[in-house]
Amino acid sequence: MPPLLENKNASAPSVFEAEGLLREARRQKNLSIVDVPRVCILDPDGDIVRHLQRAGKTQRFEGWPCYHTDLYSFELGGQTVGIIGCAVGAPFAVLIAEELFASGCCLLLSMTSAGQIVPAGTLPYFVIIERALRDEGTSYHYAPPSEYSDADPQLIALAARALKKSGLNAIVGASWTTDAPFRETAEAIAAARDKGVLAVEMEAAALFAFARAAGKKVLCLAHVTNAMAQTQGDFEKGEADGSVEALRVLESIIAASL
Repeated sequence: MPPLLENKNASAPSVFEAEGLLREARRQKNLSIVDVPRVCILDPDGDIVRHLQRAGKTQRFEGWPCYHTDLYSFELGGQTVGIIGCAVGAPFAVLIAEELFASGCCLLLSMTSAGQIVPAGTLPYFVIIERALRDEGTSYHYAPPSEYSDADPQLIALAARALKKSGLNAIVGASWTTDAPFRETAEAIAAARDKGVLAVEMEAAALFAFARAAGKKVLCLAHVTNAMAQTQGDFEKGEADGSVEALRVLESIIAASL
């Protein structure tokens, strides 16, 4: 057994909890307890947040006690939504997810850029991630070892229906969650391709494991934008660094969740 899997009991309670951290952060920052928006978005690339800020559409959520991030609110899909940029990687994404749900969030959407494994269209395009290959360490703190971490099928169905109704193109499929993007070797890529994995990203497996363990609603989407820099002109995401189309996708899902 690798040391990573030792002393892991997914059913055991944690001594250190998000509520305790947030309590002390509020004390130190002299903040009142204020619920965050019911729907929040993780934007690992930060492109959506920067686009909204340039357009003057965001407000800083002053009651957010997190030590590591800023939370912004804006209007999308008929309601006030929260968004946090640059929460990249499984450990950071789950840390923020824990804090958001401890602060009143009810639905968390993650929109991350991703590398193409099995081609499913002309880049860029979107994948609704239904399960994620577990090649990171965070998920093993929340769920026993398994090959994949699965999404909530009801959320997957809701998202697929919403995007189809809106005329937006998205594929439902699997991703590969890695902790080491610059160790995507030919062997590892081939193995993921053999499993029919569509894209590689850095957060979904851990977010899904957390969601199942905590009984929370989390949906992960991949904006497949690149072939891992194997071609000239890679990483082109579209208008406003892909933010315009990404917001259309998110808006459709959020409106359907009301």
